[in-house]
Amino acid sequence: MIFITAKFKVKPEHADNWPEISRDFTEACQAEEGCLWYFWSRTLDDPTEYVLVEAFRDPDAGATHVNSDHFKQAQKDLPPYLQETPKIISQEVDGTDWNELGELAVE
Repeated sequence: MIFITAKFKVKPEHADNWPEISRDFTEACQAEEGCLWYFWSRTLDDPTEYVLVEAFRDPDAGATHVNSDHFKQAQKDLPPYLQETPKIISQEVDGTDWNELGELAVE
């Protein structure tokens, strides 16, 4: 799978509204056939920072994602709300789902 984590620094005046600002894009991504998951978290120590965690079935699904109409629209719509260019880590990894964190096993 293609596993991606990206950090988005949202302008302070838009930080509380980011889930709504990005909603259409988020829902379109979640509906993609090759999307395994796509969700946002807000950083606890910086209320202007959101972290996106997403995964796609394979490189083809990742390519479909970045070439989709909704991705192209987001490239136009979202930057005005951001303080800086988002930072990203993107890796191809084995698997199709989350693994258990054995060090914190719940019995």
